[in-house]
Amino acid sequence: MNAPLIALTGSTGFIGRHLLTELPKRGYRVRVLLRRPSEVPAGAASAVIGDIASPHNMAAALRDVDMVIHSAGLAHAMSGRPEDDYRSINTEATVKLAQAAERAGVKRFVFLSSIRAQSGPSAEGVLTEAMEPKPTDAYGRSKLEAERGLAELGLDWAALRPVLVYGPGVKGNMAALLALAQSPWPLPLGGLKARRSLLSLDNLAAAVDTVLKADGPLRRPFIVADPEPVTIPEMVAALRKGLSRAPGLIPVPSFILKGGAALAGKGEAYQRLAGSLVASPEALRSLGWQPVSSTRDALAELARQAGGQASGA
Repeated sequence: MNAPLIALTGSTGFIGRHLLTELPKRGYRVRVLLRRPSEVPAGAASAVIGDIASPHNMAAALRDVDMVIHSAGLAHAMSGRPEDDYRSINTEATVKLAQAAERAGVKRFVFLSSIRAQSGPSAEGVLTEAMEPKPTDAYGRSKLEAERGLAELGLDWAALRPVLVYGPGVKGNMAALLALAQSPWPLPLGGLKARRSLLSLDNLAAAVDTVLKADGPLRRPFIVADPEPVTIPEMVAALRKGLSRAPGLIPVPSFILKGGAALAGKGEAYQRLAGSLVASPEALRSLGWQPVSSTRDALAELARQAGGQASGA
């Protein structure tokens, strides 16, 4: 029972579910903090019911906890939500939970922030933590303000700023790209040249493990990204390789795709698809983080798993 005890929020979410599976493999005990009564999720040593939006009664939940991983919150995909909602859940609840952790004597608070605390959906040059953060939406602003709130507290903390995370169960833009790759048709995406940083779930779990084990104090954000950025054609080629298929890409000029997206009311989606966003994980690597898989291999594995599930359905 000498294994560190981790309190994990968001254990039913895309990232939280994966952490709940991976952390015990890395030698941690995990106590999940749940909003409502349910069975203890597989992989959890224990579960406690609590509301992170009102964490003043968290003393029992955080008793004997060594470190907290806070992955719960309003996701970026929940567009259209009022800015006050993002601030209340992503900023204020995070700071209140950290205050409760500080009172409980927790050694380190690990916050799952976002690259959107650093930048909009695209950026010139390579993003690093040394640059002035320039979030462009309510989600990004709420994450950045949470980081600033943590900086005002006395406990040790680390904020991870992951880029687009992919893996089994992924939703949003990556799920849409996976669906395109699974289609039997050639795709008119071969002319897209912009590079984007991605992050596999396994590499994110390794990053969390790195900051949990790092000598402190940390008290800073860390960008988390697979080391090698890729283009959209390279993503499609990797996904289709996992399906044992040729890339099937046609180099349609980008201005034609952009015009078609605008006419279809998908201008923002096109910007996310075609814009560049490259982020450097060198600060995290200086702590000893080593990615466990390459982007191309992880994308191919994602497609293989998705294809296997489809054929077995």
